[in-house]
Amino acid sequence: MTGGARRECRTLLTDVTDHVLTVTLHRPDRLNAFTPRMMDDLLAVLDEADREDEVRAVIVTGAGRAFCTGADVSAGGGSFDHREAGPWHRDIGGRLALRLYASTKPVIAAINGPAVGVGASMTLPMDIRLASETARFGFVFARRGIVPESASSWFLPRAVGVQRAMEWVATGRLFGAGEAHAAGLVLSVHEPDELLPAARGIAREIADNTAPVSVALARQMMWRMLGEPHPMTAHRLDSRIMSQIGGGPDPVEGIESFLAKRPPDFPGRVSSDMPPIYPWWEDEEFRPLDEGRERRP
Repeated sequence: MTGGARRECRTLLTDVTDHVLTVTLHRPDRLNAFTPRMMDDLLAVLDEADREDEVRAVIVTGAGRAFCTGADVSAGGGSFDHREAGPWHRDIGGRLALRLYASTKPVIAAINGPAVGVGASMTLPMDIRLASETARFGFVFARRGIVPESASSWFLPRAVGVQRAMEWVATGRLFGAGEAHAAGLVLSVHEPDELLPAARGIAREIADNTAPVSVALARQMMWRMLGEPHPMTAHRLDSRIMSQIGGGPDPVEGIESFLAKRPPDFPGRVSSDMPPIYPWWEDEEFRPLDEGRERRP
């Protein structure tokens, strides 16, 4: 995935321009309804983006008039029947959400139209969400007889607070971009033709002015601190990271470019120059619920 490259998957279009990867959900005839194949394609593209130092930021948007109208339920009433998989069934939206959570590149959602069900919840682990005036949102799970997925019971209250999250989830109602903005679900609302330029503007601000290693570390620090009980954990971590990177080439370039009033040219690369402490966490593994203790997660 190199500069100017365009790759086509079965369910996605991708393009890299000026260090920004744009991923377009591409099932416009189905309003970009989410499928296992779309999950596989997204996981592959995110893996590739993390490997490529050329990519500094990722934008996700939808083709046509929708962002993503939720899971593809063309199979009818049995669309959510996963009993044959037994306790090892994994929610496909959740697999995508956890991969987004682990990304080393900042991800910007450019929500160009309806984002419903998994179409809304998949955006929650993205770092910045922008919406078109035509966007509509709905955490409609209770209206379909299911529960919040894509780990949204973890992400949504952290984005907008428990009260607003529960009202949206309990009613399952649709709401507009203005309400999403007022609640903090989206950063800003734009006219349709201005949505992608606004997202690209933020992505280029990142790509042109910041150190890739700094952004990758900061992204993981921010997300992983959400579950910590005391700021001392953050103090210990940022002290350790600063001790490992503070004398390196990126801070030297950051200061020298600032003093010389010129654009920075940071030499550090995420693929090779992360500090020794990275990663500082132990990844959680998926384990099915014990059949005899299904009341506990």
